[in-house]
Amino acid sequence: MSDIESHQQANKSHHRRQKGAKAKKKISNKNFETVNEDPDAKKNESLDNEDDYRKARARNPRAFALQSYVAAERQFRRTQDIKAKRIQLPEVDRSSLEPPPIFVAIVGPPRVGKSILMQSLIKNYTRQKLNNIKGPVTVVAGKKRRITFYECNNDLNSMIDAAKVADLVLLMIDSSFGFEMETFEFLNICQVHGFPRIMGVLTHMDMIKNPKALKKTKKKLKHRFWTEIYQGAKLFYLTGLVNGEYRRNEIHNLARFISVMKFKDLGYRLNHSFIVCDRIEDLTQPDQIRQNEKCDRNVCLYGYVRGTGLKNKSNVHIPGVGDFQLNDVTFLSDPCPLPDKEKKRTLDDRERLIYAPFSGVGGLIYDKDAVYIDLGGSHSHTIDNTHSSNNPLLNQVISSKNTVDSNLAAVNLESTVFLELMT
Repeated sequence: MSDIESHQQANKSHHRRQKGAKAKKKISNKNFETVNEDPDAKKNESLDNEDDYRKARARNPRAFALQSYVAAERQFRRTQDIKAKRIQLPEVDRSSLEPPPIFVAIVGPPRVGKSILMQSLIKNYTRQKLNNIKGPVTVVAGKKRRITFYECNNDLNSMIDAAKVADLVLLMIDSSFGFEMETFEFLNICQVHGFPRIMGVLTHMDMIKNPKALKKTKKKLKHRFWTEIYQGAKLFYLTGLVNGEYRRNEIHNLARFISVMKFKDLGYRLNHSFIVCDRIEDLTQPDQIRQNEKCDRNVCLYGYVRGTGLKNKSNVHIPGVGDFQLNDVTFLSDPCPLPDKEKKRTLDDRERLIYAPFSGVGGLIYDKDAVYIDLGGSHSHTIDNTHSSNNPLLNQVISSKNTVDSNLAAVNLESTVFLELMT
């Protein structure tokens, strides 16, 4: 029996676990027990652990190799982003004390849901529903931020203008169809005329009934969107409509993301001043328009000045019209001011202002020296026929472009010749 025991193999000693859940638990318990120890001793122990880590990594490098290429890619991307932020030069903040509203352009192909998204965002900010939206709409989004929403048309000129002046672009994509021609056209325009911040919005997701197909479509469109913009670009999903509107929680998340987003001005905007017109007023005399519809007009444009300061008597370019010289520049009161600087977490209903002159919201028109209130009335929707009559002779007098004196002066020669023949 003793001979058998003498020839038996000796058991290996217990190998203490270095990695895993149990090892982490033991280390945490050990650290908990040594909380009240000397800090210098703890520092020396941490240095010893670092030395052991370096020695173990040099002795067996394969054990410390990357286990997941996804995590390695994410870590590499993060380090490169940090390095890129350090390389950027500091810029001088030339904005005023109350900066102009942030310009958010909603771009997308036809029938993708641009108007519904704009109505839902405006309702989320102001608690008001606009049915007929025309032109830009400015709302107060917070204590220090105002936002101007604008629905971009599906033509080349509108896309170029939106790419130049927009701070943020909500690029809408129909998930049931995919990327369309208008989307690629706008992205190519942005690469040439300035690339603003772009966020994708997927709509019509309720058209895909199969959950697996929906998941696969979302993944495919997300990677395609990242290929066109950049890796990690933000993409929101709008599942469907409820009573003609998008879901409240989805719109609320999108609105909160827009409210806290930070923007960086492009070089073009830092060196140029531009205005997105909120209201247009024709100051030409009505008598001149009545005589010649193609006469020279005097037009007054209202809007927030963005970029650098706008100088008087300077040359400006109006897209689609031409180059002109400013006759006068006047500073007016803010039609959509920020709330008072009080320590409040949320805005009151009185402070949730909205300014949309083209849409006729509120009926307030701010002029140089007065404020006009358009009350309308019970017959404001009827067609104005005050300048028409059933009598054709009266209509001829109304539609005449010349006065009676000028007509008599034109026929004076004929009347004198007729009188001489009569005598």
